[in-house]
Amino acid sequence: MNRLNVLIVDDNKHMITIVKTLLRGFGMNRFLEANDAAEAFDIVRSEHIDFIIVDYLMDILDGTDFVRLVRTGEDSPNPFIPIIMLSAYSERSKVVAARDAGVTEFCCKPVTATELFRKVQSIVNSPRPFIRTPHFFGPDRRRLKLDSYRGPERREEEKDVTEETSDIEATETEADNSQADIDALMNDDAGSENSEAA
Repeated sequence: MNRLNVLIVDDNKHMITIVKTLLRGFGMNRFLEANDAAEAFDIVRSEHIDFIIVDYLMDILDGTDFVRLVRTGEDSPNPFIPIIMLSAYSERSKVVAARDAGVTEFCCKPVTATELFRKVQSIVNSPRPFIRTPHFFGPDRRRLKLDSYRGPERREEEKDVTEETSDIEATETEADNSQADIDALMNDDAGSENSEAA
């Protein structure tokens, strides 16, 4: 892991320091930093990056906007780059929005070394294929391959985008999710506009 180049994108310098400290504990030492999405995208276009860790909530462009830019921007040099999103906002709508933007993994704050290592290990050791539909480009959420399943493919027809927006919008009373709930949402695509990738 010591040869990996990691871009850390967060508008909080203290959080960048914490993430770098955790990654150093995994044997990593090649870091690039950005304090906003625009600066981060400039780095993505000019440097070789093995994976990105990005905060959800930032000024001007948030983490999901940045992910969409990397995944679908015409001048994005590597739309397949693994992206781990960190967020203190673990409500269902935030996790679904990040997943549907194309994040590879989602890790809630306060981040632990164990959880971050699990996410890094997943993107390094078990990279997932990418899916492209009219409304989505990103890593396949289907992580389990059941060899015992012999039935037909169960892909749903595309749903009307207007029906989907209510699922993504946040409410004031929305509850936070545990990391286990977040992991389940990252693997679940029920109710998302890209159900074709189910």
